[in-house]
Amino acid sequence: MDTLSAAVMLFLIMDPMGNLPVFTSLLKHIEKKRRRIILIRELVIALCVMLIFLFAGETILNFLGLNKEAISISGAIILFLISLKMIFPPVGGLGASLGAGDEPLIVPLAIPLVAGPSIIATLILLAHQEPDRMGDWALALLGAWAASTVILMFSEVFQRVVGEKGLQAIERLMGMLLLMIAVQMFLNGIQSYLS
Repeated sequence: MDTLSAAVMLFLIMDPMGNLPVFTSLLKHIEKKRRRIILIRELVIALCVMLIFLFAGETILNFLGLNKEAISISGAIILFLISLKMIFPPVGGLGASLGAGDEPLIVPLAIPLVAGPSIIATLILLAHQEPDRMGDWALALLGAWAASTVILMFSEVFQRVVGEKGLQAIERLMGMLLLMIAVQMFLNGIQSYLS
């Protein structure tokens, strides 16, 4: 997998379009200037968490004694389930809200919405499969994070331009692409195990 493909895959897993409504509903009672500060803080925290798992993932796998095939297949299953939720979103979704005057800190914006279990598993898998390309994976992560950050920082513009139905259509399309990536990862894991 090249750096651009990895960046696109990580961007799809982060699902900024799907997270837009949740971010908007959680931050709607906070003044606009403060909202930007909170968004930047949460996105930076998410990036730090993802970088930690990218660089410490190999150590975690070695400690647990897991092999590449198990990680590839389990990562594919996680991506498959995430993509199904993107294509067929649950009714109500993550409708959590904060009390008046409350600010989110780390949960739920940074973790699990941006740096969720699926992206953490994918980063560990990338680091395990090709540990000599950590610079490429870090660059891919930074690119995906930057694109997600732009979308989330300008959420009002995106929602106005694309509209509610447009956001739903884009999320379902991203889910379809992620589903194909998940199936390919699963096939690669099975093929590697059998050979």
